[in-house]
Amino acid sequence: MSKIGKKQIFIPSEVKIELEGEKIKISGPLGQISFKIPVELKAELKENQLKIVKLTDLEQAKMLHGTFRQLVFNAIKGVKEGWKKELEVKGTGFKANLEGESLVLSLGFSHPVKVAPAEGIKFEVEENKITVIGVDKAKVGLVADQIKRIYPPDAYKGKGIRYLGEKIILKPGKSAKAGSTIAGGGTK
Repeated sequence: MSKIGKKQIFIPSEVKIELEGEKIKISGPLGQISFKIPVELKAELKENQLKIVKLTDLEQAKMLHGTFRQLVFNAIKGVKEGWKKELEVKGTGFKANLEGESLVLSLGFSHPVKVAPAEGIKFEVEENKITVIGVDKAKVGLVADQIKRIYPPDAYKGKGIRYLGEKIILKPGKSAKAGSTIAGGGTK
């Protein structure tokens, strides 16, 4: 039994929800998102509260109940406040800039890497800190992950693109092992 699925969703005054058959449309000051409601579930709208109800006790309905409720909750928060992920670029000579709407990354390759924003996504750059902003939580996370994969953090020096505040465990280099042997082949 899903405890999250049973929770009612409070709808802020700035957010408007429309139920059109098997679709739910959520619109707010920052944009709009629509979902198809699974056949095993039903959305009930009463005044300023939305409740997701299971229509059957099948395993599929139980699995979807809490997940769909949370998707709708995240969409309401997204159209009201928005979602953001922050990345940082570390490394000597590594830079991030904006060219119009596109993100331009100088990462030591022979050419700068240009990343065009997906629909509904906006970039902000400040001192090598990249912020990915949008109303859809999944899309914001996906775009941030795609940017990180361009140059993931190096295991030895830690340079590359990482999430803000992410801790990278560095491997010891060859110099750490070199002190254990003496010239001439013997050991200490």
